[in-house]
Amino acid sequence: MPVMMDRVTIPELRLKFAEKSWADTFQLVRRCMEKSRDESRSHKPLERSLEKLQEESNVCTINTTKLRLEIIAKQQGMSFHFAEATCYLSADLFYVEVLLLPCGEVEEVKVVPHGESPVPSESLLQLLRSKNFAAFSLKLQGLFAQYNIPGDNEIKFKLLASLQCLGKDLWKIAHLPREQKYSDPEMDLINNGRIGDLIMGKEDCPFTMRFFIPPTNGTKTLVSDLNPVVQAAQVTVVVSDVTHKLQMASVVPQPPQLDPQGYPVFVPLNEVPNEMLPACFLLKLQPAMPVMPSFVKKLSQITDVDLQWAPLPKLLMRDSLSANSSWEMTCESNMIFTVTLPGGVMHSYVFPGAAWDVPAHRGAVVDSVPFTHPGHVPALLEVLRHQCAINTLLRSCFIFHCASPGSVCGLHFEVLPESDSSFSVTFQPPDADSLGVLLVNVPKPHQITCSLFGANTRDPSINEYLSSVIMSCMSIPETMRMLYNKLEDITSVPLSPSCSATTETENDHSAHSSTAVADTSRALATFSQSAAMPKDGFSVADLARSALTVAKSESILEIN
Repeated sequence: MPVMMDRVTIPELRLKFAEKSWADTFQLVRRCMEKSRDESRSHKPLERSLEKLQEESNVCTINTTKLRLEIIAKQQGMSFHFAEATCYLSADLFYVEVLLLPCGEVEEVKVVPHGESPVPSESLLQLLRSKNFAAFSLKLQGLFAQYNIPGDNEIKFKLLASLQCLGKDLWKIAHLPREQKYSDPEMDLINNGRIGDLIMGKEDCPFTMRFFIPPTNGTKTLVSDLNPVVQAAQVTVVVSDVTHKLQMASVVPQPPQLDPQGYPVFVPLNEVPNEMLPACFLLKLQPAMPVMPSFVKKLSQITDVDLQWAPLPKLLMRDSLSANSSWEMTCESNMIFTVTLPGGVMHSYVFPGAAWDVPAHRGAVVDSVPFTHPGHVPALLEVLRHQCAINTLLRSCFIFHCASPGSVCGLHFEVLPESDSSFSVTFQPPDADSLGVLLVNVPKPHQITCSLFGANTRDPSINEYLSSVIMSCMSIPETMRMLYNKLEDITSVPLSPSCSATTETENDHSAHSSTAVADTSRALATFSQSAAMPKDGFSVADLARSALTVAKSESILEIN
């Protein structure tokens, strides 16, 4: 019976509303939303219907624009009202004015922070004029998060004033003289600036700092499905269970006095106006980032977050893989990723689950870091940059490129953790029946070193060369590709008498390591045939650990 009723009712409804205009349809949906009804039932279906109607309608009138802005305001938890030709999207500590023309087009947009004069916003204006309501809503969301401070009005105003003082001090720190480390000014500002690239002082932009971006000169030919991850943090203030002493005035004297490390000497909080408030400042990481225990420990004096731990590669993989990514999980929890490089060369990277799923090499996703003083920020950013550098290197093994049909993966690698800031890549060198090991060490955010073992190389400068390559591209696959090219060039050139004399000592020094690796290499059939899967009791993990154990026992390796 209900089906028969639907068959009768729907055609009648179509006929009834066929003559209705878009404006009449919008008004009908709005009346349904405003009509008194059971509060326990959600308005969401009607809101989605009205939003869908707005998206499909190309009609631009003052009413349709007003309705669209009203929907956006409600989505962001803001109030909305309309007076003459001006729409007001309001929150407690700021509001946005949108002035409309009679035709429905937008004439002007202004942002008005609490207690300040209206400021025109060209960026918001252009988004509305181009009908990019999704981007406008996203930008409004950032502003709302910036000014969404809990508490009564007295607490809100005090916390807003403290946040503004913090911003002014961070601006001073950001503009102190510093040594340039990167040739690209923007990259140097982001990766080397004490506060990164600080975005503030604009009422239509959230208080944000960009503090890490990987280099693109080596990876732009490699990365197809992913763009480099720009790590940023929005600075805001939130309530906390514990009261903290927060600044109500600047703690950076003018002119600033620098300590031996180049950071400003701060005026003690007791000597400037301050308030004990149930709140703290917050770096809201964008995006949230996986962090290892040793780095969490470095943040622990000023952070207090509930963390869920998992193997670091698994956490990095969640946000790194594209829809077409090629990877698999074996029964031993080994993660295997396939990467296609320019020229059709394919690499397979194995992350052994047993090696990564231990407390020291697990990670936790951190989405925010609390702090209470501007002096904390430069040190926090250095810790986060250090973790970002490690994450970028490991994440480069997950990038997938569409391979041509019938492509076969010819090179296999195994990535093993060695310390909280280093890992090894085990591989089979060209024209060799033994294993080589590349140790990648990241002792500092701006320093990466490579050490090659067991590859029978005759070039004493190869470690310096590889360190330069990996610093410029921040990519393991690209570095391994360059290493293979280098080793092929070296093995194709006959050894001269002078080079033989120079390298004789080095060869003697590493003889035990090379012999041990060669002895275990009888199991290498598994390495090239099954992407490091166990066979006859051996796996590449076993072989790599054997090679590294011998090298360490001979004092060849020093891992920080």
